[in-house]
Amino acid sequence: MPIPPTMDELIKDLLRRIEVGEFPPGSQIPSTQELSDHYDLSLSTIHRAVATLRKQGVLVGRPGRGVFVADSTRR
Repeated sequence: MPIPPTMDELIKDLLRRIEVGEFPPGSQIPSTQELSDHYDLSLSTIHRAVATLRKQGVLVGRPGRGVFVADSTRR
């Protein structure tokens, strides 16, 4: 069984997935629970990573709708 990634590795992998188009601009990223299951990490680690990417302007939250990849023209 592989070792779960660190938060920095998680952020790098999410950025890579955005860059290769797996999560294109405007698309909704998986839920925190789905990310937690995929990466075998706690929900708090996922929340911190998503918050970091939101602070950087990579992701945007839409209350009641989810978290989306920011339009690349905004970055």
